Order: sequence, then structure tokens, then C-alpha cells
Amino acid sequence: MVELFSLICIGIALSMDTFSLSLSIGTLSTNNKKNLKVSIIVGIMHFIMPLLGIIIGSHIIKFIPLNPHYFVSIILFIIALMMLKDLNNENSQSLGLKFIEIFLFALSVSFDAFTTGIGLFAITNHFFLAGIIFTICSFSFTYLGLTIGKYSKSRLGKKASIAGIIILIFVAIIHLIY
Repeated sequence: MVELFSLICIGIALSMDTFSLSLSIGTLSTNNKKNLKVSIIVGIMHFIMPLLGIIIGSHIIKFIPLNPHYFVSIILFIIALMMLKDLNNENSQSLGLKFIEIFLFALSVSFDAFTTGIGLFAITNHFFLAGIIFTICSFSFTYLGLTIGKYSKSRLGKKASIAGIIILIFVAIIHLIY
């Protein structure tokens, strides 16, 4: 139960930066078909990147004598700090929504999923389930962010990022205690 709860919390936390960036991208002239395309690509990247992190992470862990739960906590704290740093950077770029730009957007918002994948084996052995949860969360939050952004500009962006940071820190503390 702790495993599933952790995966859902991580999926939501990983999706918060996607949500906040999608809000600002949604302020561009986008249509529902384009929003669906962006959301699908982001979802796919949130499936692939943790798996790549797991593959690479298993090799890294062999050389670093660290309890996997501590390793996950450290990674989650680092991601939270990176999100906090990004929260203070107000430079938002416009996205023309060409395929390469969509791919780069998806890659940039899923990089934290890659780093999470490095320590994911400490949480679960059900990597496919983790990938599915991350995909559903990121797809949903991306589509929701694009849709809301289309109507409300980016007022919720900072609040979504702050919520993501809080969730990451909460899960990191759980893994320090657990």
C-alpha cells in the first residue's frame, strides 16, 4: 500500500511542473487536437524516462554504497530544489508547437522522471506499473494544464509548482523514515 501511495504521489509530483508549464503553453493559440498530441507525447516520455533511469541507475548504485531509500530521498530532494530554483526563474519561452518543439518540451518536463527512475527500484519492482502511473498522471496534468491555460493564462503556475515541491519533499521524508 505504501508502494502504490508513493508511486501515485511521485506521479503527481512529477506532473506538477508539466502542469505549470502546460498552463503557460496553453495561453498560446492551441486547439484540442494539438493539446491531445502534446499530452500523449509528454505521457510517453514519462513512461520511457523512468525506465531509462532504472537501467542506468542499477549501474550507478553498484558504485555508490548508499541505502536505496536514502538514495531515493536524496534524488527527490534534489528534484524539489531544482523545481524551487525554476520557480524563481520567470523566463517563459513561447512554443510554436512543431513536433521537435513538442518533443523537446516533453523531454524537458520528463527529465525529473529520469532521475526518479534512478532510485525507483527502492520503491517498487513493478516498473511497468510505475511507468503507467507516471504516464497517466503526466498525460492528465498536461492536458488539463493546456486546457486551463487556454482560458486563464498562467496564474496557477507557481501554485502548481509549489504543490509539486511539497509532495516531493513529503515523499522524500517518508523514504527517509521508511
